[in-house]
Amino acid sequence: MLTKPRSAMLLGALLSFASARAYADGNTRLEVRDVKLASTGKGEARISVTTSAEPRFFARVDSGGKRLVIDVSGAEIKGAPAALTQGNALVSGILTQTFDHDGKKITRVLVQLARTAEYRISATPTGLVVDLAAADATAPMRAPAPVVTSSATPKTEERKAEHVASGAAVTNVRYDHQPGKDRVTVELNENVKFSHVTSANGRSILELEGARLPDALERKLDVSAFGGTITAISTYRRKSDASRVVVEVEPKGDVVGVVAREGSTLVLTFADNAAHPMLSGVGADGGAARRVRTVAREEDVAATPSPSRAAETTVDGEEAAGFLPTTLAQQRRFTGRRIDLDLKDADIHNVLRLVSDVGRVNIVTSDDVKGTVTIRMRNVPWDQALETVLQAKGLGMVRQGNMIRVAPQAELNKERELDLARRKNELALAPLETRLIPVNYAVAKELQARGKDLLSPRGSLAVDDRTNVLVARDVAGNLDQLEELVRALDTQTPQVLIEARIVEATSRYLRDVGIQWGGDGTVSPATGNPTGLVFPSQIGITGGASDQATPTGGLSPFQNTVQNPNFAVNLPATTGTGLGGAIGMTLGSIDNTVNLAVRLSAAEASGLLRIVSSPRILTLDNREARISQGTLIPFSQISAQGVQTTFQEAKLQLLVKPHVTSDGSVSMHVKINRDEPDFNQTSARGDPTILKREAETDLLIMDGHTAVIGGIFTRNTGRNLDQVPVLGDIPILGVLFQRRRSSDSRSELVIFITPRIVNRAEALGK
Repeated sequence: MLTKPRSAMLLGALLSFASARAYADGNTRLEVRDVKLASTGKGEARISVTTSAEPRFFARVDSGGKRLVIDVSGAEIKGAPAALTQGNALVSGILTQTFDHDGKKITRVLVQLARTAEYRISATPTGLVVDLAAADATAPMRAPAPVVTSSATPKTEERKAEHVASGAAVTNVRYDHQPGKDRVTVELNENVKFSHVTSANGRSILELEGARLPDALERKLDVSAFGGTITAISTYRRKSDASRVVVEVEPKGDVVGVVAREGSTLVLTFADNAAHPMLSGVGADGGAARRVRTVAREEDVAATPSPSRAAETTVDGEEAAGFLPTTLAQQRRFTGRRIDLDLKDADIHNVLRLVSDVGRVNIVTSDDVKGTVTIRMRNVPWDQALETVLQAKGLGMVRQGNMIRVAPQAELNKERELDLARRKNELALAPLETRLIPVNYAVAKELQARGKDLLSPRGSLAVDDRTNVLVARDVAGNLDQLEELVRALDTQTPQVLIEARIVEATSRYLRDVGIQWGGDGTVSPATGNPTGLVFPSQIGITGGASDQATPTGGLSPFQNTVQNPNFAVNLPATTGTGLGGAIGMTLGSIDNTVNLAVRLSAAEASGLLRIVSSPRILTLDNREARISQGTLIPFSQISAQGVQTTFQEAKLQLLVKPHVTSDGSVSMHVKINRDEPDFNQTSARGDPTILKREAETDLLIMDGHTAVIGGIFTRNTGRNLDQVPVLGDIPILGVLFQRRRSSDSRSELVIFITPRIVNRAEALGK
């Protein structure tokens, strides 16, 4: 038996150990008490974040350099203002909010920059100091200056910083590989100033100012065999300045490192984009994409009073897994050290003490825990053995940090029921708050239906249409969840610029070769060449293929037409103004008893036509848009009421309805029309026909990429031969009795489309 003084001392030691352990595990309750903004000079500003202890933080740049996001791990707001709307020339405003991530509190300080700026974040025992200076791009400052507090002048503080840096040294550089992330730990004996940048080739460079590096640590570690997110770690001194130590990490792929200060130790964390909460949200094409955000989470009542997520404690390199209730035992894996147990009729208290020593955890039992245990196990994790023993005896356990409390399962269930009833009573008696939540981009009425599900039965949600503001009344916790939901949904709607390009090319070739020849001859006594016969005493021969429409140009040098050309073969090519050519020749005797006329005609034409139409239109996500240009062609219709004129539309039209996907691509329904009148083909009354070209499809295109959504290629070829029967089939000489025509017409239509998300960073980068 322990005496009261010794019991008090043991209890105090346990409490001190639990407190220290909780601080080491990051479970210390950290409070953000104040956030202030001050102008320190022209183009410079300072943001002071006051906390109850030295914070751990992650920082990143968002929205193309317009936002600086600082996440303080394990912190919640106590007294700090939710928003600072009165900024200066460098900072537009500051928003401070708290949310849960994997059961841990994270306070986010969102700095909206009026312009790009260099930043430096310094951790102090009482908070963070963010120094900003106007620059061409938002990036960390290369040469950070020492933090100046109100209790010392700048010169005094600089001398103190130099004194500290003179004895600073790197004591160790360690690599730790964990599932989904890698950690590079740089241990120092004192605090030093540092800068962290990412080079153009993706390497993460951590530079320490005023630190010494032992010769044994100037090395390169090849860690590619671990299969993690980094491949090598190089530690060296700057050649130009030996007091600057560089830790250069080569990541695998596009993994980005995040640096955090833990006392005098600097920790570089490299995590997969899907695993790390601060580095998620990169799209498939490398741009910003929509992130999955948890805006409301109900507390796990079944695990009361232990956290819903199992805590993990490192003991001699082994993971001592936390415990969930026995009802969830099948949903987790056992990771404890494997042991062998062979006990017969052993007291349950001794068994628990044995497991406590093996697992290096603290076990406290209630007065109702009693009985003996007989077990035989080989190569079993100690946490699984403990759970099996408790189940066999009808016991349960609750873990709080490194402390395990064992009690009958019925008693634990009763405690949970009482705690649930207590929470319900607290919710029924909690004071109500009224909060105005402004909505910027969305319609407040549309968010009202989604927000009502987060309210308690005592809560209400109304909308002010004039100001587009949600008026919410409920307990503070539900209002925080509602406000986070509104902020997650109230984002800029993506705007998509759709550009279509319709390219049409037409080529035409035509050749026509024809011949006309004929004449007349007379044999009679009048012409001096009688036949000498009684019958026929005279003979006349003449061509009989002439008519009024027969082209005779070129047969006479004195006139364009010949009244009676007397063609025997009349197969001319189509010639005329601007088309082809012809040549004529006539042969005759002195007394005109024999005449011969020949006319050759030929025409050849080729042409190329290229038409480019490029309609474009800007529209919102999931909104249909239309743009058109064309003419109205009148048509006359004759009916009993008389002549009526109707109009038929011939136009170029682009009809599209886009949808921006979560990875930054654009899915859309597209319909493109290109109609035009054709006056070469008309109706009986002279009305033109309409040539229609149309494409309608659904497709998915990456932002800024061009796709061919369709095309039509046509080719028409023809060859015609007109000849005199029989005579046209004679080899070589048959050309004198033929007309040859050939044609080749080609047409190609191709439609391109290119979507561009205009406000990609604002709409998808949240």
